[in-house]
Amino acid sequence: DVQLVESGGGSVQAGGSLRLSCVAFGSVACMGWFRQAPEKEREGVATCRSDLTTNYADSVKGRFFVSRDLAMNRLYLQMNDLKPEDTGMYYCASRGSFWCTLQAFDFHYWGQGTQVTVS
Repeated sequence: DVQLVESGGGSVQAGGSLRLSCVAFGSVACMGWFRQAPEKEREGVATCRSDLTTNYADSVKGRFFVSRDLAMNRLYLQMNDLKPEDTGMYYCASRGSFWCTLQAFDFHYWGQGTQVTVS
């Protein structure tokens, strides 16, 4: 099994920035960030393969940047120009496959989540 632990959420005003971190305990290939707002489905935000290829949801392109430290088994999400619609619980996720998607059902392991609130 893989354990994922997120950190770095918080409250920020619109236009501000936050950086999320996730550490993985165990072997992971694809890693990603997802978010879920109240009464909405969980949606993919960004993914990073083990070859460091990244992919983003259209809603965050140009504002969010995902990076990964393979040696430390860490995943990061730099979020800039935050908007109120970015508010939600942000989850780190992983799957054993090299290939990444932005579909939550493709991921096997999940962190406990970290709250991001933009006002």
